[in-house]
Amino acid sequence: MNSIKKCFAPLLTGVMLISLSSCGGLDTTQDNRSSDATQGQTATGSNSSASLSPSTETQPPVASQSLKADNKATTQNTTTLNIYHADSQCETLVPEKVAVPADNSVETAIGKVLEHRSTSDFSLAGYRVNVNSSTGVATVDFRRSPNSQRQFVSLSSCEQFALFGSLRKTLMENGQLKIKEVHFTEQGEEIYL
Repeated sequence: MNSIKKCFAPLLTGVMLISLSSCGGLDTTQDNRSSDATQGQTATGSNSSASLSPSTETQPPVASQSLKADNKATTQNTTTLNIYHADSQCETLVPEKVAVPADNSVETAIGKVLEHRSTSDFSLAGYRVNVNSSTGVATVDFRRSPNSQRQFVSLSSCEQFALFGSLRKTLMENGQLKIKEVHFTEQGEEIYL
């Protein structure tokens, strides 16, 4: 009987470990990959950059950091911008006045627009922005989350209006940003809508 127990004990332990792993009980690799992918998304544009996740290169405005950013804004040189969001009917863009750091106004404005844009099946891992000061063209280059099930082209017209319309109007309607045109890309490839 003891020899049977010695043979089945390792087998039973292995089955339990495999069972826990397949149920998600021991699987932390997905979370680590997500975290690594999210943190690795920050890149630099020629003039400015930002990311939705904290990194050592930049401290962008994100939902969890917005209170800190607002507190800092009161103690340093700030500017007031209109941040545009879609109304509840998805028919018009409504402005909200926000004080932002003058030296980081473009990144902060984009971060404020993107704060509430993730859904259960579509989320962004990060972005970078490049503003050509001589032409006034801003390019916002997105990185979708590895867990995002949908692509930009699969967003409804309301979702596209809320995301791209809000960003475009926020960047172009605030004259102090000096942006005349906005382009959207995903990892360098133009997003056609």
